[in-house]
Amino acid sequence: MEEKILEILGEHCEEALDYDGDSMMEDGIIDSFTVINVISDIEDEFDIEIDAKYVVAENFKNKEAIIALVQRLLEE
Repeated sequence: MEEKILEILGEHCEEALDYDGDSMMEDGIIDSFTVINVISDIEDEFDIEIDAKYVVAENFKNKEAIIALVQRLLEE
């Protein structure tokens, strides 16, 4: 699962794979359009729905946060 998420993220923003900071959005690595595209691909790949309440900077601050979000949603 983690590998697939990284693959999706890399398709939309390769820089995000090497990013090790605390806010990809604030640091200009990704923008809201990238987040929407990543969400769409993750939803399709894992057959889940990422509710708008989860689409916050905290859940998309780095690749680890995105992976953790998907893991939580898959466990629900």
